[in-house]
Amino acid sequence: MRFTSEQRLDDGVLEREFTLGEIPGILWTPESAAASASASPSAPAPAPLILLGHPPLGLRKMYPRLVARARQSAADGFATATIELPGSGDRPRWAAVEQARADLRRAMQAGEPVGDEIVDALILPLVDKAVPEWQAALDALLSLPEICGPVGYSGGVISIGVRLAAVDPRIAAAVLFAGSFVPRAVFEEARQVTVPLHVLLQWDDEGNDRQAALDLFDAFGSEEKTLHANMGGHTGVPQFAGDAAAQFFTRHLNAAGDTR
Repeated sequence: MRFTSEQRLDDGVLEREFTLGEIPGILWTPESAAASASASPSAPAPAPLILLGHPPLGLRKMYPRLVARARQSAADGFATATIELPGSGDRPRWAAVEQARADLRRAMQAGEPVGDEIVDALILPLVDKAVPEWQAALDALLSLPEICGPVGYSGGVISIGVRLAAVDPRIAAAVLFAGSFVPRAVFEEARQVTVPLHVLLQWDDEGNDRQAALDLFDAFGSEEKTLHANMGGHTGVPQFAGDAAAQFFTRHLNAAGDTR
């Protein structure tokens, strides 16, 4: 892991870009925790970490939304980090996924149903490659003195969040964004997810199969799971829904941190 740039935002949040091999990423650390990288015994305690998931549109395009989420999390005392997904942004194009995206666009423009073959070709290779990269990033991030567990995951692609929560015991709680296509195989993986969940669903999301989102929520094996559904389209998530998600992480990550 190598830091490539650093800036202090106007609210005191420390933003550092990094690379992990060929993978770009960004780490945001609240001012209260950034000083813990020093050797001073009076330095503040390290901050719990939230991984910020996002759609495969590229970090540059997603930056305004990601930094807004990072600032809100920092105000609650959390560090946040994100990485570029395979085949997105400045990373090399991925021919198989590009073809799947083209097939998806063609089906949607023709008003045809999006079949399982297209969904599997679009999502499963992305999950297979992205989840180990998230885990490698988590290895590196948790080695920093200003970062600690427990760890949360927030965002989409929801199938990536499902796999990560199912296979990595360091994920203590997750906020998942419904609104992306979900392969049938992921429904089976959802039954292995047992961490507390807070799922956001936009009821009128034009690109989302609402019933599939409800079925996925039903499949999760977590004893504590909450579905927060709101009227509106994909980009119409109300502020209070984000506030509820922030309260969810405050409740679960801080409570878990009290026992570390």
